[in-house]
Amino acid sequence: MQSGTAGRLTTHVLDTALGKPAENLRIDLFRIEGDRADQIGSTRTNDDGRCDAPLLGGDTMKPGIYELRFHAGDYLGHTTGSVPFLDIIPIRFGIADASAHYHVPLLLSPYSYSTYRGS
Repeated sequence: MQSGTAGRLTTHVLDTALGKPAENLRIDLFRIEGDRADQIGSTRTNDDGRCDAPLLGGDTMKPGIYELRFHAGDYLGHTTGSVPFLDIIPIRFGIADASAHYHVPLLLSPYSYSTYRGS
């Protein structure tokens, strides 16, 4: 990012089994401090699989350890009977530079997922 610009945290979710964005998937954001996880936000994806606003930005964008919890089970439904194979998918990551853009996407299918640091 250019000097002087505020950092932000964004995400999006793609349903790789259907080949489309994952719409209306709940995402919770936690700040991790030691053994404690404090929920600092919750949102749902829009029809493009993205959140309407950054999860963190401006004064809320601080260095530290964070965790996104993607509620995949609610989105995918029960693919293996009464118990979902994937339920809540936690992705824990660190923010070192509060002025940078951190993009943490989720690629999702009923039996697997992957993530990466995007742009």
